[in-house]
Amino acid sequence: MHLRRAFPIALPALLAALLVSRAAVSDTPPAPSAAPGPAGAAPAPASGPALVTPPEGRAPEMEQLVRTLVANLKDATASVAILDVDTGRYLAVHDEHVALNPASNAKLFTAGAALALLHGDHRYETTLSGTVKGTSVSSLVLRGHGDPSLGTDDLFAMVQEMRAHGIRKVEGDLLVDQRFHDDQTTPPAFDQQPGEWAAFRAPVSAVAVNENTITLTVRPTSPDQNANAWFDPPGFVDVEGNVKTGDEGADNVILALAGNGGRMTAKLSGTVGSDAKLVRYTRRVEDPTLLGGYVLKNLLDKADIKFTGEVKAGHAKGTTIARHESAPLSTLLYAVGKHSDNFYAEMIFKSLAGEVKQRPARSADAAELVTKWAQKIGAADAGLVIKNGSGLFDANRATAASFVQLLRACYKDPAIQPEYIAQLAIGGVDGTLHKRFREHKQERVVRAKTGTLEDAVALSGYVLGPNGKGTLAFSILVNKTSPGFARPYIDRLVDKLADRAEK
Repeated sequence: MHLRRAFPIALPALLAALLVSRAAVSDTPPAPSAAPGPAGAAPAPASGPALVTPPEGRAPEMEQLVRTLVANLKDATASVAILDVDTGRYLAVHDEHVALNPASNAKLFTAGAALALLHGDHRYETTLSGTVKGTSVSSLVLRGHGDPSLGTDDLFAMVQEMRAHGIRKVEGDLLVDQRFHDDQTTPPAFDQQPGEWAAFRAPVSAVAVNENTITLTVRPTSPDQNANAWFDPPGFVDVEGNVKTGDEGADNVILALAGNGGRMTAKLSGTVGSDAKLVRYTRRVEDPTLLGGYVLKNLLDKADIKFTGEVKAGHAKGTTIARHESAPLSTLLYAVGKHSDNFYAEMIFKSLAGEVKQRPARSADAAELVTKWAQKIGAADAGLVIKNGSGLFDANRATAASFVQLLRACYKDPAIQPEYIAQLAIGGVDGTLHKRFREHKQERVVRAKTGTLEDAVALSGYVLGPNGKGTLAFSILVNKTSPGFARPYIDRLVDKLADRAEK
């Protein structure tokens, strides 16, 4: 993760940006209202009957915990369910069939469907191909298949593989083949906040580098002198202006970004304190179509491989010269479940369509696939809406009943259970739960996915029982509330469930 420093940044109107690192999670961004809006504003629900919640078999002590939670939440709207995973018995519920904005709990559907449809050993491939003649290659093509983890270092390794083939010159243009995805790079609902430059709102593409973000690094020099400033990945941003080095604490870096054809323009001004050491600011790119090509062009130059052509979108036939494979899907999902990375979630979500249904991959096709999978496993309550894979903004709807049935189905499926549980944050240990449920750190019984928007908060997951017996699935969705207000009450309920499991 990039280092961060809470510097004030002044940006022109319509170019406002938050100080968010490249690994920013979706549990803290500002976002439009999470509660259902006026008529016509909320997403249309998926068709299908409501899940049935049998009235018998409740646990009185758990029902009291839920009643206390709801009473404390006052004017908020809540959907709550606690389920015995082994028996499928509901132990406590409150409005469990009311569909609410689940925020990042939507990632639970994305992760489950990805493991079920692609399997945990799936890897995303990126290739360099062309026509090789002696020490030159023509029609060099960078082709991607939706790898969310591809970085500058991976492209550099591919360039070194080119050199190992004896290639010292690239003739003609460098083509970036984005055909695995359609040309809609903005995920569903992300257009609700178009002026947001923070990394959590990055676009998606078949070839993506550094999560389709750019990072400005500033290192102070001497007072009144220009600071050193540069962007990573290299070769994509045209820079105007400078940041001055000021006195200690004189921090007022001004970064204004704009699209510039297939590239980006950054205007720098302001000051950085002489005591700042090293600071970084990460922002999304406007159009990722050619990002990988410009980064590759820069790396070819550094590797002393001559290239004088242009970077363009396109494709051509050729022989594979270099290949990169991502880590397994099961590993990549740690970014989704533990760290709530929106970019990873949307890339994995959209690429499902390209791998399972048809190419080019479309988010709408991915939504259809995930919804049908939810129906197949009995987790599609009436009102379920899946439009994007991250849960960001006002896009999705789900009920607590949907989530506990999803969690039970994944737990009971030996093909995905270990990997599904492993990608969830562990209470008191890691991810977005590393500061919560610390009293249960040693036992590691709380495994869950957080969710936070401006007026929505959610927590769904497991309280693991000893030797797999008595494991609970829980889901707590709350809308029309301040997350800071509701979260302590939610944690108190889950603490009580964990106390019970540890006895």
